Amino acid sequence: MAGHNKWSKVKHIKARVDGKRSKMFSKFSHEITIAARDGGGDPDMNPRLRTAVDAAKSQSMPKDNIERAIKKGTGELGGAAIQEMVYEGYGPNGIAMLVEVATDNINRSAAETRVLFAKNGGNIATPGSVNYLFEKKGEVRIQEHEFSEDELMEIALEADAEDCFISEADEQSVFICEGTQLNEMANSIRKKFTLTGQKIISVATTPVVIEDIETAKKALHLYETLDDYPDTMNVFTNFELADSVLQELDAAE
Repeated sequence: MAGHNKWSKVKHIKARVDGKRSKMFSKFSHEITIAARDGGGDPDMNPRLRTAVDAAKSQSMPKDNIERAIKKGTGELGGAAIQEMVYEGYGPNGIAMLVEVATDNINRSAAETRVLFAKNGGNIATPGSVNYLFEKKGEVRIQEHEFSEDELMEIALEADAEDCFISEADEQSVFICEGTQLNEMANSIRKKFTLTGQKIISVATTPVVIEDIETAKKALHLYETLDDYPDTMNVFTNFELADSVLQELDAAE
């Protein structure tokens, strides 16, 4: 098991954009709607929906919002259906970006995402030109974080996780596995803990290390801009920040 350090750069990037409450509720609503659409509106019969609802509740999302998102997914509220799309693109210094979007208007989202790239030092790429730089992993999160290193490792080993760490962004415990093993790992951890996250993530196979502070600022700005877009669910990138750059950014905050 690779341990904590492997994910430090990823966590630092996420720590800069997570925790925006209104954006967080929007993501929860999209995830709940999609989960209900694909697996039905009963959380007890739909593990993905149960995880999404638990995550929303853990961040005090209003009950009415949760119920409305479920009804939208099951079709009880009508309106345009939510669809999932992945946009591929490049940023400063040729960094690769994958943007997962949930939208009720594909044409609008495609046009707006293209503009966000263009105005922030990047450009949309043709399908498949970026995706091959990433591999699929499974990620499970639980709210509990006050574990010793040995306790965290024991949970990971019991669930056949290949890595684990405490998220600097929200202090949740995070477990990583092969993408095909996500459901098995989630079911194992769910026996003892309430899940606040369960999803497939994209992890760069060969990260690009940014060692220039100005390039780092531009890359982070593009990342944050894409993540702030209302329809965005996830943004994955292959850039990491050199330790010297991290120190400069931390000193400036």
